[in-house]
Amino acid sequence: MDGVIVDSEPRHERAFLEVVRELGYGDNHGFTVTDYIGRTDQDLWAAFVARHKPAQTLPQLLAMKRQRVIEILRRDQPLFEGLVKLVEKLALKYPLAIASGSERLVIQEVLEFEGLRRFFPVVVSGADISRGKPAPDIFLRAADLLGIAPANCWVIEDSKPGVAGGLAAGMRVIAITNTHPAAELAHATHVVSSYEEIGRLLLRD
Repeated sequence: MDGVIVDSEPRHERAFLEVVRELGYGDNHGFTVTDYIGRTDQDLWAAFVARHKPAQTLPQLLAMKRQRVIEILRRDQPLFEGLVKLVEKLALKYPLAIASGSERLVIQEVLEFEGLRRFFPVVVSGADISRGKPAPDIFLRAADLLGIAPANCWVIEDSKPGVAGGLAAGMRVIAITNTHPAAELAHATHVVSSYEEIGRLLLRD
C-alpha cells in the first residue's frame, strides 16, 4: 500500500519527525527513516526505544505517530495518479489483497479514499503476522486468505524489503520505481516506472 497505492512514504517520515521533535529530540534522534521503508512502524519505534529509552512506552509512541500520519494522509489524500483506474481494471480480472506493514487503522484510512475498499476483499496488516518484510509471511497470509497458491500471485511493491518478501513467498514481483531507483529493485520479476506498464503486464490476454 505505502508507496504503491498512496504516496505515503514521505508522509510517514514527516509524522515520525514531527513526533520526535515534540518529544524534545529535535534532529538528534539518530535515525534515517528511509532505512525503514517497507518495514513496520513497530520496527522503527522499537529501535528508537532501545536507543533513547524515552518516558513514553512503545504503544504510546506508535499511537502518537499513527494519529499524526492519519491526519496528514486525510488532509493530503495522496493517491498516485493512475492508481485508481488501474485498480478498477485489475479487480475485474483478479481477486486483490492489501498486504501492508502499516497499522490497520492507517490502512483503513487509505482505503476510504476514492472508495478503494470495495476492490480489496482481503486486507493483511503488520499486526496480523509475526515477521514483517522482508520475511514472506504477510504475502503468504494474503494468498491463503484469497485461497490462491503463492505461485499464482503477483506482488506489486515499491520497497526493497517488499520485493525480497514477495520473492521469498514464491510469487512474481512487479517493482515500481516510486521510492527507489530501478537499479535497487533489479531482483524483482519486472521493474516498471508507471501504472500503465503494470496494466500492460497484468491485463494482457
